[in-house]
Amino acid sequence: MAVRKIIQLGDERLRKVCEPVEQIDEEIKSLIQDLKDTLYTVDGVGLASPQIGINKRIVFIDLRDESGPIVLINPVITKAQGKEQDYEGCLSYVNYEGLVERPKKVVVEALDENGVLKTYKAEGMLARCFCHEIDHLEGIMYVDRAIEMYELVEE
Repeated sequence: MAVRKIIQLGDERLRKVCEPVEQIDEEIKSLIQDLKDTLYTVDGVGLASPQIGINKRIVFIDLRDESGPIVLINPVITKAQGKEQDYEGCLSYVNYEGLVERPKKVVVEALDENGVLKTYKAEGMLARCFCHEIDHLEGIMYVDRAIEMYELVEE
């Protein structure tokens, strides 16, 4: 269990399609704990394994609301409905945000950390977060989908 360095845009590892997890063993459970430990040290709501340099299809999301923490292993968006635009940022591209169009609602299937297949129906911020983090597993950054980009300036 460790806090890992979050790699930044420009690192080629963020542009690779991640490998599926074949078996949830101690190494994978340790990686999931590292994702949790790392996310809780920064101001973010989701982290995908490629962001810490690991080419596996694992995501950890915690909106810190009623949805609770969510581990997604080998996630797949099975249904997407509607469209909406909103601003996104990314822990791998700090001090920027972009306006991105995403589905309004999604259905995601994934294994949890115990290997149980789960189905998540999400809308709003959780749906956006699912899409953003699953994009990371495909080597896609939100800047690739952004309609507009803005540099954030401290006041």
